[in-house]
Amino acid sequence: MVQKIKTAIIGTGTAGLNAYRAVKSLGKTILIEGGRYGTTCARVGCMPSKLLIAAADAAHHAEIAPQFGVHPKNIAIDGAQVMDRVKRERDRFVGFVLESVDNIPSEDKLVGSAEFIAPMTLKVGDQILEAERIIIATGSRTVYPEYLKPVMARVISNEEVFYWNDLPKSLLVIGTGVIGLELAQALHRLGVRVTVMGRGGRIGIFSDPVLRQYTAEHLEKTMDFVANGKLKDLRIEGDQVLGLISRNGSEFQEDSWDYILCAAGRVANLDSLNLAASGLGLDKQGQPHFSRQTLQCGSQPVFLAGDVTNELQLLHEAADEGRHAGLNALHYPNLSEIKRRSPLNIAFTDPQMVVSGQAYSELVPESFATGRVSFENQGRSRIMLVNHGLMHVYGDKESHRFLGAEIYGPQAEHLGHLLSWSHQMKLTIPEMLAMPFYHPVIEEGLRTALKDLESKLQLI
Repeated sequence: MVQKIKTAIIGTGTAGLNAYRAVKSLGKTILIEGGRYGTTCARVGCMPSKLLIAAADAAHHAEIAPQFGVHPKNIAIDGAQVMDRVKRERDRFVGFVLESVDNIPSEDKLVGSAEFIAPMTLKVGDQILEAERIIIATGSRTVYPEYLKPVMARVISNEEVFYWNDLPKSLLVIGTGVIGLELAQALHRLGVRVTVMGRGGRIGIFSDPVLRQYTAEHLEKTMDFVANGKLKDLRIEGDQVLGLISRNGSEFQEDSWDYILCAAGRVANLDSLNLAASGLGLDKQGQPHFSRQTLQCGSQPVFLAGDVTNELQLLHEAADEGRHAGLNALHYPNLSEIKRRSPLNIAFTDPQMVVSGQAYSELVPESFATGRVSFENQGRSRIMLVNHGLMHVYGDKESHRFLGAEIYGPQAEHLGHLLSWSHQMKLTIPEMLAMPFYHPVIEEGLRTALKDLESKLQLI
């Protein structure tokens, strides 16, 4: 049976749902979902991870309370209670998403795995859809290194963490990106014996080499953190993973863990779509060539949106891309370029990691100056015993405009928003310094960094 429709949207995550809202007035639109409804963020991403981090923060505050002269009594971490709250609240957030999906007419929803059988033609189960426009919003998934194959029975992804009924006793986390660091630190603070192992020197979201080094050194002081480690001879014995780990690049020691959490990278969910039949141009990795400005793939009315682009895997970016893909499908062939917001990326570690505006790696060498502040002696940070971290702010030498910042510091999520707004408004350093700064607040650290940058730009 062949059904002719205006638009097919593959995937019902944040990008897919926003695309549907934008394009539904065009005519017959089908939302295709091959898994469960409910966005990655709500089910296994940002929301449950923040629930776990909140529990970890509570434990950490109790641990450091004696430094204030406050001595809590009978502090105990009940892993089963921790995970029960995580799952209950997670399910509540997922419920809100499911309510919105339930409000979509049933004739607009189709459950099943979609694959191309010809250009602009999809097969879903026993149904054939000939679509005038197609939006691919299938998201991404964890990629597993080859060396983990012998122990995959004890390897989990971040998604599986949020289905635990209790906390394990030990965990090896592979990957020092945002997912790995957030979960590793949270579980460490909740009493799990955690080892974090990275390769290649990546530290969270930072590209500034000074921030990377500072952060790595701080993490090494607070947990079992190995920025450049090696593993070999992995095997399973009973309910444990055993193996040899090198923390210094040469000497190997035997260790064991209940699980290995793999957070070493993600790959776009495209392999089940049979893109070879789509008529789209593909790169060596099988990713469709697409315009970052219009989200269109080649010359066909096919659009990519959200994590499947393998670029900005952030909820607000997925929402923007989904909506814009829907609008371009709606108005095809009259396409518009997406208006990107100023970049903002946050890792909810402690201290938090933030990149606002342009990252260090995106700046032209010799064209900018760097202002610096350490939070170690910053007034409000010391008051609250959160005086760890470093901030670099970047300013253009000619225009004196604020270009961006990389921050490892307390409550950096709030600093990051202020700086991204400043970047989007194209403020200069003097204009930013003319803004009010209260006393005593952590934002005074930002003023210190901006003043340092002002002096290096020779504006005073």
